[in-house]
Order: sequence, then structure tokens, then C-alpha cells
Amino acid sequence: MPSKPDKLSSIVLPTMEDIPGYVPDILEHPLVHFTQRYDWDCGLACILMILDRRQRQTFLSQFQQICDEGQFGKSTWTIDLCYILKVFNVPHKFLTKTLGANPNHRVNDYYKSYTMDMLRVNNKFRYAEQNGVDVQQHTVNYRFLIDHLGTYGNIILLISASLLYCDLCKFNKLPCEIRSCLSITPSYMGHYIVLCGYNKRLQKFMYRNPACKDKVCYIPYQALDKARKANGTDEDIILLYDKPA
Repeated sequence: MPSKPDKLSSIVLPTMEDIPGYVPDILEHPLVHFTQRYDWDCGLACILMILDRRQRQTFLSQFQQICDEGQFGKSTWTIDLCYILKVFNVPHKFLTKTLGANPNHRVNDYYKSYTMDMLRVNNKFRYAEQNGVDVQQHTVNYRFLIDHLGTYGNIILLISASLLYCDLCKFNKLPCEIRSCLSITPSYMGHYIVLCGYNKRLQKFMYRNPACKDKVCYIPYQALDKARKANGTDEDIILLYDKPA
């Protein structure tokens, strides 16, 4: 007969984290916060948050050179961010509703440099695969975002700043100069944030806003969906992979 273990403690049982596909109820990816320095570099600030210390130092020391090589001046599109992530060998995937510069944005006041940007943006889309940038025409729901955060890593989102807010700022009634993650912009204004966690019990996402000082903001699932699906965003999402996909 097979021998029995002398002690119950000798039996190793799997934890919930060992179960394939398990996503915890509460999760926050720790990040080094980076506040944007200008009124146009929110996307670049988001990249700085997800780079490691050595990469961040390189980016900051070569900031102007990287901007010049990207040819985007002060008008960064999501595809521009993806090419920079590729330079730093950050595994990522770009999901968008529109492949290329959306012609409907031509009449949007926010895209006043559309004509100048169009050729650069379309060329970067056209040669994305050749340059090792994974772009897919695809839209997702908030459950997909939760699964990605719980399984792989952070997400860079393009949202409408006019629809972005933070529950903590609202409920704590902080003064206006501190409540910088609350937007008062009446129309569409493209802005990038890093989605870094969620709380299923509260049904809220956690995010870091490069327009704010070092803090984690909270927003309900449905409110974030509204901000990221607003007309002008093309539902642009950059999925980042800390773990292999």
C-alpha cells in the first residue's frame, strides 16, 4: 500500500493565483508617476511611467532627439507612441477602431493640425508591420480591459479629457488647485492616461493621470467607457505586456 503523509502540511494545494485565467478582485500595478511638462506631452509622460529606471533616464536625456525622429512636433497620435515603445523594446499591441488618420477628425477643432499630421500618421500605419508595430482594427469592452490588467499589465488609453474625473477628488471635495484630474473642458480634448488597476467590488478602474501630481485616481467602469469611446478617440488602446501574451 502507498504510504500516507505524516503531516497534512506536507500536501501542497494550489492557490487561486495558480489557476489559469484567474483574475483577482482588486489589483493595482505600482508605477513611478510622471507629470507631463507641457500641454501636449501627456502620451509621452504615460510612456515614461511604464519604462524602467534606465529606459526613463535615456528617454529624458534624449527627449528632443526622440521627438525629432518621431516627426510629430507637438502633435502626438497613438501610432507615434507605439513607435517610441518599439524603440524601447516594450511589448505592446495597438487596438483602434480606425486604421490611419480618421478623415472625420478634419472638422474637429481639436485636430487643427490634421492636414499636417495626416501623411505622417498614415505612413506609420502603412509601415507598422514592417517596423514590428502590432496594430489591429478592434474595439473592446471594459471586461476585456479588466482581464488584460489582471493577466498581462498596464494599458495606455486615449480618452476625452472633458469626460474624465476622479471619484476620490469628487467625494473628498478637494480644493480646485489639487483637483487637477477633474476636467472643465466643454468639448473633446484628447488626453492619454495609464490604466493601472481596478476594484471589482467598487466597480471602478484605477488610473494615473499625467496632468496630476503623484496619485492614483478612481473612475467607475461605465464612466471610463464613455470617456474612451467619445467621438475623436477612435477607441485607441495600447495594451502593454509585463508577462508574455
